Amino acid sequence: MCGIVGYWNKGHADTSVVERMAIQLRHRGPDDAGVWVDQDAGLALAHRRLSILDLSPAGHQPMASPCGRFTLVYNGEIYNHEDLRVDLEHEGGHFDWRGHSDTETLLAGLRHWGIEGTLQRLNGMFAFAIWDNVERRLFLARDRMGEKPLYYGHSGATFLFGSELKSLTAYPEWQGIIDRKALTLFMRHNYVPAPWSIYQGIRKLLPAHYVVVREAGTVVSEPQCYWDLGQLAENSVAEAKKTSKEFVDELDGLLRDAIYRRMAADVPLGAFLSGGFDSSAVVALMQAQSERPIKTFTIGFHEKGYNEADHARAVANHLGTDHTELYVSPEEAMAVIPRLPAIWDEPFSDSSQIPTFLVSDLTRKNVVVSLSGDGGDELFFGYQRYTKGYQIWRVLNLLPAPLRQALGGLMQIFPGVPLERLVRFLPKCLHVPHLADRLPKLAEVVREDSGEAYYLRLVSHWKDPVGVVVGGEEPQTLFNLSGYRSKFSDLREFMMFLDSMTYLPDDILTKMDRASMAVSLEARVPLLDHRLVEFSWRVPMSLKYRNGKGKWLLREVLYRYVPRELMERPKMGFGVPIEHWLRGPLRDWAEALLEEKRLREEGFFDPDPIRHMWNEHVSGKRRWHYYLWDVLMFQSWLEKWGK
Repeated sequence: MCGIVGYWNKGHADTSVVERMAIQLRHRGPDDAGVWVDQDAGLALAHRRLSILDLSPAGHQPMASPCGRFTLVYNGEIYNHEDLRVDLEHEGGHFDWRGHSDTETLLAGLRHWGIEGTLQRLNGMFAFAIWDNVERRLFLARDRMGEKPLYYGHSGATFLFGSELKSLTAYPEWQGIIDRKALTLFMRHNYVPAPWSIYQGIRKLLPAHYVVVREAGTVVSEPQCYWDLGQLAENSVAEAKKTSKEFVDELDGLLRDAIYRRMAADVPLGAFLSGGFDSSAVVALMQAQSERPIKTFTIGFHEKGYNEADHARAVANHLGTDHTELYVSPEEAMAVIPRLPAIWDEPFSDSSQIPTFLVSDLTRKNVVVSLSGDGGDELFFGYQRYTKGYQIWRVLNLLPAPLRQALGGLMQIFPGVPLERLVRFLPKCLHVPHLADRLPKLAEVVREDSGEAYYLRLVSHWKDPVGVVVGGEEPQTLFNLSGYRSKFSDLREFMMFLDSMTYLPDDILTKMDRASMAVSLEARVPLLDHRLVEFSWRVPMSLKYRNGKGKWLLREVLYRYVPRELMERPKMGFGVPIEHWLRGPLRDWAEALLEEKRLREEGFFDPDPIRHMWNEHVSGKRRWHYYLWDVLMFQSWLEKWGK
């Protein structure tokens, strides 16, 4: 795992400039650094290396091809690179391999098969840039599911790219104008969805895409898709003739191979273990293929509603792993908050970023590579908003539109005795924890008359972000792009598809990448092996969602290794008690960032709705912590990067 950065303009390529840009990524690659410039082209490339495979100088980057035509900077891991070496040699190419790094394999593949041919063959997580000295073209590419980040765009006349925004901001002529459209999207989603970034002129490369840059960085192609998840989901047909056992067997085999490939490393390796289904499945199949106890890691909290350490320990004891756990005090968790803007150098407000960083920090003290269970919810229908949300939608679909509108109006009754009476008459599927606080949200989703509008409301933070962002405008996204919903006959599949394209890469994988890389830890995500993703779309919904529960198929695989009774318990999120902290130890910090005069002078937010929410939250009248955390994370980011 590494960090890459570069720039291209019509002027002079300055080694010292690109070195300063690369230093901003030293946490991603503390083991080695390299720079390459083409003075005639005005192009500069730099790399920071976290050595995982082939720790020798043979893996040094930037790496040039033996013929001198191509130069590569690359971040990630290619898990099938040994197979690709065999294929390359079988096809008649002569390769005088200098070492056994996947970087060298990737470079050889790009020379032999070209950009499209190579990308189609890769099984891995990656973001890379390769310069073709003959055609005078720069190619940028990103992995299928978006595990590794890549930003690109212009600051003035200069084309920039890098693994993180902080490397771009170190360019001497950086402009960094905040994009209010992106800010509006952030307030809805709690992350900035690709292809937008928080800065005007800078974009995130979409997963499974590449771009071609020409003419001193002045001409950038439209992103080209090499693996279309939308088309895959639309065209996949459930294999109805297979038995349940055959599906379980196939998933077991695919998981074993995906995990085995991700256990390859020349450095110590372990796994995150929360005690949930996804991480337990990954650890179980790691241990089944290891001759020694796998090192596993979890953090615990003393607050019962946020602690899964006991469950993780029980799974670890059953599997016989070498388990490490650390109980974190509120003070230790809150001490991370001042570091968040530096780690996530773009506004990001999923508060589980705090425990994700803490478990990464614990893990890095013992190993250099860790496997993660991310992705299982999107592939196998695991989120409660899928199961509960689908149940609610089925009930709503039975009600005439006027009745839904009336029900939505009733739900907006001020909490109190009338509400308690109302709850008794609501369908059972509408009964959720903290119902009084969630009724306004339920009132909004109840009134929606389409599945896509319903799900957008369900996953939104600020429901009307244009109303709070000064000069805000909300661009079109997959959530409101006409035509996509019609490709899915089942709302459940539509929800999984949307999350796989948006929430998974832009929230879950961004969170994992930044938290792990901040401590120079490589995190690998075996459930997102593209073969598993393709398999998941061939699985009938009846094997994902059964008896009101999601992830049936993945559970059945796990039960081959871990007793059912050890796993059957309510799903618990990986979070921290932000709600209570904002009323207590974080109150002064939050008050300073949300001060009305400050908000007006900065000019990004209308203070009125924010102050209203803040006053209701601190008084205990309503729980607005999710909304407020969005504002606080932007304010905190602005304090560090907006000047």
